[in-house]
Amino acid sequence: MISKRVTVINKSGLHLRPASIMSQIAQKCPSTVEFIKGEKVINPKSVLMLMAGGIMCGDEIEIRCEGDTEVEDLNTLVEAINSGLGE
Repeated sequence: MISKRVTVINKSGLHLRPASIMSQIAQKCPSTVEFIKGEKVINPKSVLMLMAGGIMCGDEIEIRCEGDTEVEDLNTLVEAINSGLGE
């Protein structure tokens, strides 16, 4: 398992549109993926779970990946967060 902390830069956080984009990206990752925000463990492959996580602009989250492609998947997810997810 590997992980990395990133700060969400979208002005509106992970509301419906960016959560949908993130979910689509995460679903393509063969690894088991989790976002950690405080005490919450969030499955980013689910739009509803992402939105329920209440991830806002400026929040620091930990992205964890475990599996054969964990390094590639972690890099993909970190790049997506750092890109602002289309906003």
